[in-house]
Amino acid sequence: MAAAIGHMEAFNESVEPWTTYIERFEHFIEANSIEAEKKVPVLLSVIGGKTYGLLRSLIAPEKPGEKSFKHITDTLQQHFSPKPLVIAERFRFHRRNQEESESVTQYVAVLRGLSEHCEFGGHLDDALRDRFVCGLKSEATQKRLLTESTLTFQRAVELAVSMETASREAHQLSGSLTGEMQNITAKITLKPENKLKFCQPRVVPYALRPKVEAELKRLTEIGVLSPVEHSEWATPIVPVVKKNGDVRICGDFKVTINPVLHIEHYPLPRIEDLFASLAGGQCFSKLDLSHAYLQMRVEEDSRKFLTISTQKGLFQYNRLPFGIASAPAIFQRAMNQILQGLPNVHCYLDDILVTGQTEAEHLENLDAVLGWLHAEKGKCDFFKDSLEYLGHIIDAEGLHKSPKKVHAIVNAPIPSNITQLRSFLGLLNYYGRFIPNLANIANPLNALLCKGKRWQWSEECDAAFKKAKEQLVSQNVLTHYDPQNAIRLACDASPYGIGAVISHMLPSGEEKPIAFASRTLSKAEQNYAQIEREALAILFGVRKFHQYLYGRKFTLFTDHRPLTTIFGPQKGIPSMAAARMQRWALLLSAHNYTIEYKRAEHHANADGLSRLPLQVEHSEKMDAVELFYLEQMEKLPVSATDIRRETMSDSTLSTVVETVIKGTQAVNLTGNNELSPFISKRAELSVQHGCLMWGMRVVVPLKLQKRVLEELHTGHPGIVRMKAIARSYVWWPGIDADIELCVKMCQSCQQIQKMSPQAPLHPWEWPSRPWERIHVDFAGPCEGHMYLVVVDAHSKWPEVQLMTSTTAGRTIEVLRNLFSHYGLPEVLVSDNGPQFVSQEFVTFLKANHVKHIRSAPYHPATNGQPERFVQSLKQALKASKGSSTVQRRLETFLLTYRNTPHPTTREAPSRLFLGRQLRTRLDALKPSVTAAVRLSQTSQVLRRAGRSKPRQFGVGDAVLARDYRGRERWISGVMTAQSGPVSYNVDVGTSAEWRRHADQLLSIPNQAAETQVTQPPDISDVPVPLQTSVNDTSSPPPTREQDVNSDASESQINHGKLNIPSVQVLRDGGSQESE
Repeated sequence: MAAAIGHMEAFNESVEPWTTYIERFEHFIEANSIEAEKKVPVLLSVIGGKTYGLLRSLIAPEKPGEKSFKHITDTLQQHFSPKPLVIAERFRFHRRNQEESESVTQYVAVLRGLSEHCEFGGHLDDALRDRFVCGLKSEATQKRLLTESTLTFQRAVELAVSMETASREAHQLSGSLTGEMQNITAKITLKPENKLKFCQPRVVPYALRPKVEAELKRLTEIGVLSPVEHSEWATPIVPVVKKNGDVRICGDFKVTINPVLHIEHYPLPRIEDLFASLAGGQCFSKLDLSHAYLQMRVEEDSRKFLTISTQKGLFQYNRLPFGIASAPAIFQRAMNQILQGLPNVHCYLDDILVTGQTEAEHLENLDAVLGWLHAEKGKCDFFKDSLEYLGHIIDAEGLHKSPKKVHAIVNAPIPSNITQLRSFLGLLNYYGRFIPNLANIANPLNALLCKGKRWQWSEECDAAFKKAKEQLVSQNVLTHYDPQNAIRLACDASPYGIGAVISHMLPSGEEKPIAFASRTLSKAEQNYAQIEREALAILFGVRKFHQYLYGRKFTLFTDHRPLTTIFGPQKGIPSMAAARMQRWALLLSAHNYTIEYKRAEHHANADGLSRLPLQVEHSEKMDAVELFYLEQMEKLPVSATDIRRETMSDSTLSTVVETVIKGTQAVNLTGNNELSPFISKRAELSVQHGCLMWGMRVVVPLKLQKRVLEELHTGHPGIVRMKAIARSYVWWPGIDADIELCVKMCQSCQQIQKMSPQAPLHPWEWPSRPWERIHVDFAGPCEGHMYLVVVDAHSKWPEVQLMTSTTAGRTIEVLRNLFSHYGLPEVLVSDNGPQFVSQEFVTFLKANHVKHIRSAPYHPATNGQPERFVQSLKQALKASKGSSTVQRRLETFLLTYRNTPHPTTREAPSRLFLGRQLRTRLDALKPSVTAAVRLSQTSQVLRRAGRSKPRQFGVGDAVLARDYRGRERWISGVMTAQSGPVSYNVDVGTSAEWRRHADQLLSIPNQAAETQVTQPPDISDVPVPLQTSVNDTSSPPPTREQDVNSDASESQINHGKLNIPSVQVLRDGGSQESE
């Protein structure tokens, strides 16, 4: 049998309806040429056991095999798919709209499926067309389809699919960062003498933290940032609020790597080259790249320099970030490499100009550029008849001078007062060297400045004014932009207008203008603080002349000195500056410039434009910064209206507001104590809707401060948390002290506060003698025992007694026993235990004249000496547990403790308490000097005994005594006395008796002398050790006084038959015989 074509699985209602299943079965039958009589058996074989059981139940008691194919299919059709109600099907059809994630083609397929049971008949296409147009999610597509007078369903689908495809491609050109330059990376090079710089993250207001964290997460997900754990370089970030309320994260690189960056220089295109490459074009397109720098990857070794420090940790840029000083040159080089070889395409920094000889060529060039790079749709211009760039207009006819360069001069309004006229004349005189016959031209205008002259603008004045403006825009004054010459940008602001002049410093030293710009301030901008208006003028000039300035180093001039610090390229962006000032400073950080202060009288060119600005229509739409401020104030317990009203009513704040708005000191701030807190913050103050702001924090008037404090203390946060919350919303002089006082005055907070910080340590005075002051305490229970601990404050000598009972009586017994050993102390220190506060104990101490001092309740540190000893005692007992009895282990511990130097006294307690070190088994390890001397003496005696002869003399014996006078060797004499063991006194007939050693005497052998010899006493009971241990210290040697005064007969030692004289130790380590 041949193999079946296809496969029919068992019917599953959850997978497909019965209608489609039976349709597929019909195709299966036809594909496999199955005969009609076999259709029923085949169907029953493939529908599955579950469906077969259902069918048998539906036609019981008959069997399915007995029924026809049509009967079986109709029965199951009616069961699984009963005929729907037309009204219900049409209801489902007409309420179906295109879903958010659904494409046009998918939507069409769904509508066709829903129309199956609607029974539209011949009106099906019209019904599909109507529902399709009404249900589209794109309003732009709907509007386009509604313009078709003869719209069919097929035509509507075709147009919608085309517009959807175009929209998808346009979305790829805009917004999201999807572009990446291939095979091109940026390298950051630092100067050799650079120093590592790591900046801590700046404080971010709580209101912005969620948005900052979300932006960090987004940039990490798309690969712009990568988290790192450590870095030698770190740049703080500045979050900037965008117009849509989101936050842009930028690194303040001018405080870290920009000062030590080796700035690359790459020549920018010349004007002639730029327009030569575009000549011959019929239409022109200008592409603004989306996140231009972020499309370029940074080399791995350079990423460490691009580390930013945030509240979420450290992150490294993987792409070239905004604000790097060498970024323009790096990017220009990369763009030239990418676009090299493309005809009629020219790049000037982040702008790409594209054209073509024909429309097809133009499209081809655009497609080639967009294949490499991603542009931002909203900032691109496509197929324009002309484009203005770098002060020129280029179209199919060639290059023309742009009238907008001098529009600010040509259309400047007529002065309406002397101040405006004086400013215009200052502008005129600023370039007076280039204007011939200036004095005659300006004479009617100068006449209006004369004192006493009535202001009247005449026709003569009007003619002079027009003539002067013509001269200012003539070729004598203006110059063309030249990349080789230095650039200057002067900006100034008046209460109602701003002006800017971009100029060249020519090699001759002359300054000539390139272009002028001015405009009036909107109503909201007129309420800016003076410093903000001056900053706005700078931003206006930089944006207006961006094409001239970007990628070039230029000098910025202002007559407002504080801006030289805030916008200084070497200074960090102040964290407490107003939000818009931070945003503007960040935009300026992308430029390479220096900023200089110029006095007002030398700043006449920009001042004249700001006083006669061009009238510009402003939409009073609130910008993102103002919306952010209002959102901050709406979160406060008081409204912005309350803040504004009370600010104007407060004499101090109203003065500060006036000073901030006018930019001049309304009063002498240094001499006013109430205004002095605002002096250091003068450059950071701003006014928003009549409310004084310090950075992003609202300055709260005095009358509203209490209400704000109550709101800040909602939930009873502590001082630190309350200050942290306040620093994101409000400020006033002394707010930290007010917050501290608020928390301290809150009764609920005081009742649950933690212990106060420890007081300065005040140690006990050290007693001058032992047992003068003792400290007592109980320890335990430990191993089922309580211990009474007594510590001497002078020596740290401890006494520990096991206590079977801790009553006052038993405690007194133990102390009385100690007092019997060591005497009565003067002071006894204890805690407040029941034994120590009992009357019995108090009476005992009072009777013995012992002063009792008790520690403060629940403050054991007062009686710290026994407390610390108790810890050592418990540790020792636990460590030695099981080795012996408690009493024995306790005694062993006490012996060791008493002999160990104490960390406080640096002496052992025994030495300070007893005046000596306690002898322990460790002393057996030390050699004994006494035993060594005795051993040495015995050895000397034994050596002498071998060669000596014993001689004994008695009183009255005739002897010969050694004579040292030089005449005779010996002289006769009589023994008168024995003065030592071996020394005698001899009478030789002189006035004084001689004292001689036995070695210096000779016996005279006569009978009288022999009969008078005195026998020495028997001292054989006195042992003389032949060998003595060096450790034997039981009997110390006799002193010299004992040797001299002892009886002669007792001093001689009978050792067998030898008389052994005693030996005395000399100071030099030797020995001598004792006389």
